[in-house]
Amino acid sequence: MSCCVPPDGSPLVAVLAAGSARRFGGGKLDAMLAGKRVGQWVLDAVESAGLQTGVIVVGDEVPAFASESSWPKLTNPKAADGLGTSIAAAAARALTQGRPLLVLLADMPLVEPLHLSQLLDGGKSTATGWRGGNAGVPALIGPRLLPHAAALTGDTGAGSLLSNDPGVRRVDADPSMLLDIDEPADLARAEELLSQRG
Repeated sequence: MSCCVPPDGSPLVAVLAAGSARRFGGGKLDAMLAGKRVGQWVLDAVESAGLQTGVIVVGDEVPAFASESSWPKLTNPKAADGLGTSIAAAAARALTQGRPLLVLLADMPLVEPLHLSQLLDGGKSTATGWRGGNAGVPALIGPRLLPHAAALTGDTGAGSLLSNDPGVRRVDADPSMLLDIDEPADLARAEELLSQRG
C-alpha cells in the first residue's frame, strides 16, 4: 500500500457508510436532500476542504451514493456488529499506510469544509466538541491513538476514546452542523437548515 501514500503525510479520510439505517427505515444515505443524496454531501465537503479522496467504509450492501462515487470502497465484514468495527477497519487501513485518520459519518450532511480544515490545523488528534463537553466525530485520529481505534469493537464509537484522552484537541462546532440523519424528520430539519444557509 505504500505506493499510494501521499508524500505530504495527509490523513486518510474515511467516510463511514456501513450502518443499516433501521430507525430511518433503510436507505437513508441515498435519500435526496436538496438535490443530492445524503451521503454525497459529505464527500462534497471533503472535496471543498481540499482534502484527498479517501475511502468509504461499507457493509455487504453498498449505498448508491458510494457506488456512484469514484472513491475506493473499504468493505467491513463485521458491519452488522456496530459502528466501532467500521472505525477499526478504517484505522487499520490508516496504520498500514502510516497516516493519521480523519473519520466522518456519511449521515452528517451539514458538516462544513471549514470545520474539517480546522480539525487538521493542530497536527495532532483533534475531535469535534459536542454539547455536554463530549468529544466526537468528525475527528482526526493521530498515530498514538490509531492502535486503540483499530481495536474498537461492537457499537462503541470513537467518542469515549477521544473524550477520555487529555491530549486530544477539540474544535467546537455549531450544533446544527452536527445533525445526523437518523429518522425521516431529521431529513426535513436538514433541508430547513440548508435553506437558511442560502
